[in-house]
Order: sequence, then structure tokens, then C-alpha cells
Amino acid sequence: MVKAKKMKRILVTGAVGQIGSELTLELRKRYGAENVVATGRKTKPSDELKSSGPFYFIDVTRRETVEEVVNKHQIDTIYHMAAILSVVGEEKPQLCWNVNMNGLYSILELARELDMTRVIIPSSIAVFGPETPRDNTPNETILKPRTMYGVTKVAGELLCDYYFHRFGLDVRGLRYPGIVSHETLPGGGTTDYAVAIYYEAIKAKRYTCFVRADTRLPMMYMPDCIKSTIDLAEADLSQLKHHSDFNVGAMSFSAGELAESIKKYVPEFECTFEPDHRQKIADSWPSSLDDSAAREEWGWKPAYDLDAMTRDMLEALAKKHREGRL
Repeated sequence: MVKAKKMKRILVTGAVGQIGSELTLELRKRYGAENVVATGRKTKPSDELKSSGPFYFIDVTRRETVEEVVNKHQIDTIYHMAAILSVVGEEKPQLCWNVNMNGLYSILELARELDMTRVIIPSSIAVFGPETPRDNTPNETILKPRTMYGVTKVAGELLCDYYFHRFGLDVRGLRYPGIVSHETLPGGGTTDYAVAIYYEAIKAKRYTCFVRADTRLPMMYMPDCIKSTIDLAEADLSQLKHHSDFNVGAMSFSAGELAESIKKYVPEFECTFEPDHRQKIADSWPSSLDDSAAREEWGWKPAYDLDAMTRDMLEALAKKHREGRL
């Protein structure tokens, strides 16, 4: 039986990425800036990220670089956000496997050997494939992805559950849908259009979308993404029947519906649709998720729908544009 322990000192890998950067800042608010150590591989961190607490450059595929920071700060919890995403993963499948699998194994082994309190390792809707039911996709279903990113996420879920049952390591993970944010741009994912469209609506009043107008995918606004991640990390272990593979949903909309949502607030906005190679990936993913397991086991409930997200995104980006930061 795995016993839950209290998190005290946290390491975030991939802290310069789209999700990691905002997650780190929220964790520092909750646990104290010096108790949350941010790490990245190459990309320079923002001034806020670097000045608000400890930051180090590491390579998750080289365990010694991770272990040095873990030992220095007596880390007991890891949020492992470092990953190569779907589009880049198809361009560089060997790199995707190395980072997503060898990096994951390195993190899990380190956590096991040091008897860490908890490891949070997100998965993705990329675990699903064309054979998976697309509407209201179940938590337990066919996992036969057609991307290297998806393959690594399926294998990662299985490996994390193995470490929970075999070694008693408290590993938890949730399958992120597309994530939308006005703070940090995404880095090579299939759902990047759902972020870029807002930026271009403010800057240029027009956007050419790389998927069809009828392409419907599950999405989530960043505040809900951060909340879901921390809520799962802080959930009562005794209530969890799943561990590394929670579906989490917030909203589902088509690319055309997204454009129409923006036009409510930016009437002059024009969007055209020119599908490219990313369309094939999008077509292999669900259009909506059944996240009843997350709602029942740890009380998941999103706060934002499409209209609320659009209002907030456009207000934030318009402010940045006026200030010359866009």
C-alpha cells in the first residue's frame, strides 16, 4: 500500500515551456519561492521565472544533471513537464523518444531510489488514435496512437503505473487536451492554432488556420490546466483508483467555432483555413473527453468555457499589444 506524504521541496522540469512556466509561478505562490526549483534545458527563462526563485539548466536525459539539483535542494516532489510535443516529435522521432522515454525513466528511477514523496507526470490526448471512439472518449479505451509523441505518452502512462504498483512510488498523471494561454507560446504541438489565432486576431486581424474549420478537439484554458495539475497532485491518494492516466476536459470546439467566438469581440477579424500535415494528427485525436473519473476521484471541475476564455485572452493580449509587448 502506497502511503501519501506531504510535499515540501518541489522540482519542475520543463519550467520554461508553455505549461511549466505558469505552473512554476503558481507553485511558488503556494509553497514558497525557495521551495520550488525551476529547470530547463536550453531556452532562456523569463525575468519573472528567473528572479522569483531558483533556476538551473539541466538535461533530463542525463540523470547526473537532475540528481545534482535534487540533492542540492533536497527535493521530495517532481513535476516532470519536460517533453517533445507532437509536431516536433514527427520531425525528430529519435529525439522525441530520447527525451520523453529516457528522460522519464531517469526521473522515475531517481524518485524511486530517493523514496520521493510524489511525481507528477502529465500525459496527453495524443495517447488516442483513429480506432479510439472520438466522441466522449472513455478513460479506458483503445490506445493506438499514430505519432511518436503519442507512443511515448502511452508507454509513459504504463511505466508510471508500473512504478506505482511495483515500487510504491506515488506517481500521478493527467491527459492534457489542447492548452490555450496568453503568457507563453506553445512549442510544436498540433493544437497550437488555438493559441496563435488569438495573437493574430489582435496583431493582424486575420489568421490562416492549419486545420479545417470543422476540426473539433478538446481544449482547456491555462488557469484550468494549472488548477487540474495541482488539484491532482494534492488529492487524497486513498480516493484515487486511477493514477497516471486521468482524462481531463474543459471544453470542445471546432476551429470554425473558435474563429466565430473571436469575431464576437473583434468583428473585423477574418480567418481562413488551409489544412496542412498537422490535420492528419488532429483527425486521429478525440473531439471530446469523458473525464468522469477525474471528477469523481478528485473533484475536477473546470471554470472556463469558450466564451469566457475568449474574453480573457483578448483582453490580456490587447493590453500587451498596447504596451508593445506582443
